[in-house]
Amino acid sequence: MANDRGERGSVRRDASREPSAGGRDSHLNADTTASFGDDFISEVNALDQRSGAEEQAAIAALPSGSALLVVRRGPNSGARFLLDADETTAGRHPSADIFLDDVTVSRKHAQFVRHGTAFEVKDLGSLNGTYYDGVRIDTALLSDGAEVQVGKFRLTFYASRHDLAYSAAR
Repeated sequence: MANDRGERGSVRRDASREPSAGGRDSHLNADTTASFGDDFISEVNALDQRSGAEEQAAIAALPSGSALLVVRRGPNSGARFLLDADETTAGRHPSADIFLDDVTVSRKHAQFVRHGTAFEVKDLGSLNGTYYDGVRIDTALLSDGAEVQVGKFRLTFYASRHDLAYSAAR
């Protein structure tokens, strides 16, 4: 719908003026765009718990000297990448060890380097940068639970639980 200046705008419905069908939509207001039933919400919560349990099991099973990256945001949210080599590259190039297919990711964007049981992330001169817990970095030593951002992908780093227990015991 265009206003008197020819600009397009949106029409907002005043839900308070419309009768609800037998009170069925009484929880809706002018700001509500969608409503989901309790069954749907229960299904989503159950799915989150299952994937959470699977993810926790995968993290607990990591052998010493390895780590796991879990995509939290981005086109393939939920994907997991095992870090078990001395060097692992992430980028948009199909030959990258961690293939992140999005224009915000450089062909050779970042590299994960293993130093014994510790891991470091290095930016490889990417256009959009590599971020560690929200700070643009050239290189950073990763800590358990840290967030690494490569383009629009946000990945959470999980170290081997065996290595964490050994570090804590020292």
